[in-house]
Amino acid sequence: MTSPVHYLHLRPTQFAERLKQRAVGYLPLGTIEWHGPQNPLGGDALISEHLFERCAQRFGGIVFPPLFLGPDRIKGDGETSYNGMDYLFRRPEYAEQQLTGSCYWAPEGLYLLMVEQVIANAKRIGFKAIVADGHGPSRWTFNAYAERWEEQYGIVLIGQKHRMEEGWRTQMDHAAKNETSLLLAAFPDDVDMSELPSDRTEWPKGVGGEDPRDSSAEHGEALYEETVELIGRALERAGV
Repeated sequence: MTSPVHYLHLRPTQFAERLKQRAVGYLPLGTIEWHGPQNPLGGDALISEHLFERCAQRFGGIVFPPLFLGPDRIKGDGETSYNGMDYLFRRPEYAEQQLTGSCYWAPEGLYLLMVEQVIANAKRIGFKAIVADGHGPSRWTFNAYAERWEEQYGIVLIGQKHRMEEGWRTQMDHAAKNETSLLLAAFPDDVDMSELPSDRTEWPKGVGGEDPRDSSAEHGEALYEETVELIGRALERAGV
């Protein structure tokens, strides 16, 4: 029986063996956030965790539980706050609104403390590298601080824009063709394309990128495969 790759499912002996084989951790940066009417609210975590599961199965290493709190753009009128998709990618016909289910926002300082503590704990128990990716603002913040965390903790960090060549293909839009295809490839039962407007002149709320109605599982599979190969090359260059 193949050993699981998810931290939460590993027994101590299994954990020790996987860590000995390759001391790489994968940290999904997820949210619980509106991802269009057609996609599950946990899309960021589902995609990044699935990507890293593929990496761990192919290259070795251990997949950490996703972080679902993260920073984002925020504004408010004194009583109500609007986060990210509540007002981004807004068409004139859509008012600013608290989109259903979004429950993830955290101040950037709190997010930095969480990620830094994950890195510190990972270093303490023997990880030599952490690969992290997922929710856009969480991704950007991780990449911005990665170099100083590497110096502070003596650990290799890899992100979409840190130690990575060009060509990253996963989570490159918001709930549009890219992310919807990724979800169709890995979690088809969680996606309902009939929730999207059938009228192509009507743009779905809180969606940014190419039209999600052009999504396919085949396209999502290709996106996963190209990104897994990219991460594999980054690990090899880093010597971990």
